[in-house]
Amino acid sequence: MVLQQLETMNNPKIALIGLGYVGLPLAAAFANEYKVVGFDIYTKRISELNSGLDYTNELSTEQLKEVIGTSLTLTTSLEDIANCNIFIVTVPTPVTSSKSPDLTPVIKASESVASILKKGDTVVYESTVYPGVTEEVCVPILEEKSGLKYNYDFFVGYSPERINPGDKKHTITKITKVVSGSTPETLRFLSELYGSIIEAGIYEAPTIKTAEAAKVIENTQRDINIAFVNELSIIFSKMGIDTNEVLKAAGTKWNFLNFFPGLVGGHCIGVDPYYLAYKSQELGYTPEMILAGRRINDHMPTFIVNQIVKHLLSQNKNIKDAPALILGATFKENCPDLRNSKVFDVFQELKEFGFKTHIFDPEADSETFIKEYGFQKLSVLSKSHYDVVILAVSHDCFREVNPKELIKEDGVVFDVKGFYKDTDFLYL
Repeated sequence: MVLQQLETMNNPKIALIGLGYVGLPLAAAFANEYKVVGFDIYTKRISELNSGLDYTNELSTEQLKEVIGTSLTLTTSLEDIANCNIFIVTVPTPVTSSKSPDLTPVIKASESVASILKKGDTVVYESTVYPGVTEEVCVPILEEKSGLKYNYDFFVGYSPERINPGDKKHTITKITKVVSGSTPETLRFLSELYGSIIEAGIYEAPTIKTAEAAKVIENTQRDINIAFVNELSIIFSKMGIDTNEVLKAAGTKWNFLNFFPGLVGGHCIGVDPYYLAYKSQELGYTPEMILAGRRINDHMPTFIVNQIVKHLLSQNKNIKDAPALILGATFKENCPDLRNSKVFDVFQELKEFGFKTHIFDPEADSETFIKEYGFQKLSVLSKSHYDVVILAVSHDCFREVNPKELIKEDGVVFDVKGFYKDTDFLYL
C-alpha cells in the first residue's frame, strides 16, 4: 500500500459527483461526519439546492440548511473538488432508444475525475452498470487521462446505490450497503468509510464485478416478478377473474411472494434489466426470461387502454374526443420523478384512440412535466366531466380524491394500482 493511500484513509476528503436522487442524500449523510463537496454540471441544480429547494423531495429545506454551507459545499467547478481524495460517482446510467446501455454520463464523469486525479486517491462508482464496466470501461479512462497507474497510484471501489425514491422509511442510512474494492486495503477502507454513516451495516463483496452484478439483478428480479403478475392479470381478465382477489387468496401461504400488477417505469426497474441483457448477449447468450419480462411490462400501457376501450365500446360509447383523466404522471407513488414513466405511454395510447386526455399530478414538477409531455398538467379537477378516469399512480394525496365525483353518470374508473378498492371500478 502506497503512503498516499494511507494519507487518504487517515484524512478522507469526499467529493460527490452528481447530485440527483442518489448523490444528494449520500452527500448529506457523509456531511454529518466529514467535510464534503458536492459537484454537479447543472448550475440550476446547485442554485436551487443552495436556496433550500430539492426538486427530488429526498431532502427537506431544513435538512439542506443543516449541512449546506457548513460541512457540505456545492459547486459546478472541478477546481473546487481537486483537493479531495475520495471521488464518489453517482451519475445516472440510462438506456438508448434501442434499449442499449448509455454509458455517456459515467464516461464523462470518469474523464472529469481523471483530470484532477492524484496519487493515493480513491474513486468509487455507485451508478448501476453491467458487471465489468468499472474495471473495463472506467479504469482505463482514469489511467489514460490522469497518467496514473491503477492499484499503484490510485484505487477504485464499487458500492451500488440503493436509494428508493419517495421512501421516507428506508432512507440511505437504514439500508445495508454493499461495498467492494480493487485491493483488500481499499475494501477495508471503504467498508469503514461507509460504515461510519450506514446504520444498517455493511456487506463486503469479494470483487467489484460481484457488487456490480448484485445491483443489476436486484431490479431485474423485481421486474420479472412484476411481469409475472402482469401476465396473470392479462390471463385473468380474459377469464373474468379479479387478479387482486386472486393475489390476496394466494398470499395467505407463508412463502408466497407479494407482487402486484401495474406500470413499470422509472430509471431502475425499467432500465437495469437491459444492462444485464446487453452484456449477456455480448457474450453470446440471449436471456429469454429477462427480455420476456421487459416485453410484458412494456406492453401494459397498451393492455390497459385496450381494456378501457373494449369496456366503453361494449356500452356503445363514442370514444372519439371522449374526455379522459389520468391521475398520476410520475413513475412511482409519492415521488416527483417523471423519468421513463409509463404513464406517458398510457397517454399516447389514449391519444391514438382519439381521447381528449388530461393529467393531474400534484407531485410532479410543472416545468419538468411540460418538457416531458408537451402540455400543462391540470391544476384543478372538474366534477362529472370525464368519460374515463385512470388511477395510474397511487400517490397518498389521491386518497382525498373521489373518482366517482369526476366521471359522468355512465363514466368508468380504471384503478391500475388497486388503490381505491371500489367494486364499481375496473382493475388489472
